[in-house]
Amino acid sequence: MSDAVAGPPPDPTHDSTGPVEDDPYDDDSSAALAVAAARIADDKKASDVLVLDVGEVLSIAGYFVIASAPNQRLVRTIAEEIEAGLNADFDRAPVRAEGLREQQWVLVDYGDVVVHVFHETQREFYAIERLYGDVPRLNWKASEPAADPLASDDDRR
Repeated sequence: MSDAVAGPPPDPTHDSTGPVEDDPYDDDSSAALAVAAARIADDKKASDVLVLDVGEVLSIAGYFVIASAPNQRLVRTIAEEIEAGLNADFDRAPVRAEGLREQQWVLVDYGDVVVHVFHETQREFYAIERLYGDVPRLNWKASEPAADPLASDDDRR
């Protein structure tokens, strides 16, 4: 009989070398999700699309995707297309979505990535990107999707 005290059972999702299963909230998959959301918004004619790496300053999310539209119908369309596209391409549904009825500021929350689709006047009023002016911006326009999305935009400074 051993005097050693048994510890808690091993975590089936981790071993000594790291996660066993793909973690949907790891930085690479989160960045890929954010970049995909930005590209969908751009494809649907959103303006001033940004991807901000807010992970170092916020504990609630790793990335913010911010986009604008000139009218309410387009705000809704962009948000709905992002949701449909990320569901199809990443098998990810949002944790929650808010603002679809008002179509002024739609927030689509994936946990690790939060998408903000603004009517242009609301974006100008709230200026959310100014709050996070010191965080890195992801270069979501890179020609190759596999390119390093963590490289900063040349336009930032």
